[in-house]
Amino acid sequence: MNDATRPVYLKLRDLIAAAIIEGRYREGDMLPSVRAFAAEQGANPLTVAKAYSQFQADGLIDVQRGVGMFVTSGAAERLRTSERRRFLDEEWPSVRARMDRLGIDVGTLLDEA
Repeated sequence: MNDATRPVYLKLRDLIAAAIIEGRYREGDMLPSVRAFAAEQGANPLTVAKAYSQFQADGLIDVQRGVGMFVTSGAAERLRTSERRRFLDEEWPSVRARMDRLGIDVGTLLDEA
């Protein structure tokens, strides 16, 4: 699915996941409130809440009512593993097919990078 057709809540989820993987939000860190993140991204708060609820369902954040949402222990590594799997299963096949069409082999690509 290309980015233009991807639901907004999944795009927001990807932004948060990247921030956790990159260490901008570390284990135990509080995430921005739904309203703050919605304002920052120019998104509807209900859409942000949907993205956050997916993280909660996946056990990547803990919600403390009246306090906030916090990154759970091991969240970055679990996200890295799932994002790696998603890349290999969903994105890599089309990248590899395009490389084959263009006559680019992995060794050449790494040499030129």
